[in-house]
Amino acid sequence: MSGQVAPALQPPRPSRPELHVDSAAIAANVRRAATVSGAAVMAVVKADGFGAGAASTARTALAAGATWLGTATLDEAVALRRGGVAAPLLCWVLPVDAAWEAALRLRIDVAMSSIRHLRAVVDAAAGSGGRARVHLHVDTGMARDGAAAADRAALIAAAATAERLGTIEVVGVMGHLACADEPSDPSNREGIAVFRRALAEVDAVGLRPAVRHLAATEAALRLPEAAFDLVRIGAGLVGIGPGMHPALTLTAPVVLLRRAIGGTPVGYGHTVRTARDTVLATLPLGYADGLPRRLADGAAVQIGGRRCPVIGRVSMDQVVVDAGPEGVEIGDVATVFGTGASGEPTAADWARWAGTIEHDVVTGIGARVARVLDGRR
Repeated sequence: MSGQVAPALQPPRPSRPELHVDSAAIAANVRRAATVSGAAVMAVVKADGFGAGAASTARTALAAGATWLGTATLDEAVALRRGGVAAPLLCWVLPVDAAWEAALRLRIDVAMSSIRHLRAVVDAAAGSGGRARVHLHVDTGMARDGAAAADRAALIAAAATAERLGTIEVVGVMGHLACADEPSDPSNREGIAVFRRALAEVDAVGLRPAVRHLAATEAALRLPEAAFDLVRIGAGLVGIGPGMHPALTLTAPVVLLRRAIGGTPVGYGHTVRTARDTVLATLPLGYADGLPRRLADGAAVQIGGRRCPVIGRVSMDQVVVDAGPEGVEIGDVATVFGTGASGEPTAADWARWAGTIEHDVVTGIGARVARVLDGRR
C-alpha cells in the first residue's frame, strides 16, 4: 500500500554460542602497555591469542604498534608465518628435538634454555647452512624454564662460540618473573638482579643482543624497572591486567524454557532444587566449551539486563539458569561474561566463582564457540 513504510530489518539473532572480540580494545591495550612500560611491545598470541584468535590478534597488535610477536610453541609460530605474518617472531616452549629446520627456514626466533637445546639448533643450522636466531633464556627464580644459575655460564659461553662460528645469532636475552602481580614481593627484586647479572655475563663474552626482555603483562604494568628493551604482553591483549580494556564477550542464546515449581531438582545429581516457582532457561554451552564445571554460589549470566543465576551442575554441552518468575524468551541472548560496563558478569567474576584465574577462563573457551571479530559473523 502506498505511503506505508516498510519495517526495519532486524539483524538475525545468533543461534549458537559466540565469543565476541573487540579489536579496538586489543589495540588500546597494546598502546597502554607501551606507554606505561616505556618499552617496545611483543604481542604474545599463544593459546590462539588467549582465545581471541592468534592471526587476527597478531595483526591488530602489529597495527597498533607492537613490533614483535611471541608464541609458546613452534607450531603456533609456524602457523603465523604460513598465514603471512612477517614480523619478528619468538617461541620458547621447545623440546630438544623440535623442528629446528622449520624455525631456520621461516626465520622464527627460538629460546635456548639449556646446552642441549643450543647444540641441537647449532647442528640444524650447520646442516642447513643457515643461521639460527636465538634468545638466551635465563631462570630468574621460577625453577620452570630457562637456564639455572649453575648452567648459565656454560650456556652463554657456548652461545658466544656458536655465534663466532656463524651458526647462530644471539638476538635476545629473556627471563620471567614469578610474582609480578604482587609488586612488593622480594622475589621480583631478586629476579631482576639475577637478570642483570646474566646480562653482564652476556656482555662479558662479547655478545650484543638487540633485545632484553624480562617483563610479561603484570611486570610491564606494575614494575617499570623490569621493562628493559621489550615487554611481552599476552593476557593483557585481551584485557587482563590493571587498567587494561576487556576485549572478549561470551554469549549464548536461550534454546529451551520450562516452568518449574518450587522444589524442582535441576541437573546431574539433583544437587540443587528451585527455591520457588520460576522459569528455567537452557543455554547450549557447557564445560566442553570452557564453562567451569565447579562453581561457587553467585555464578550467573545476564539476560535482558538481569542477572540470572546458574542453577545445578554445568553439563558438558548445556547449562541451566534461573530466569525468575518473569522469565525470558527463546532466542534471547545471554551474556556469560563481558566488559562489565552494563552490569554483566566479567571473566574475573567467572574466575572467582571457579576458584581460578581469568587466564584459565578465557583460554578455555572451546572451538565449538564461534569467534566473532568486531561484530562480523
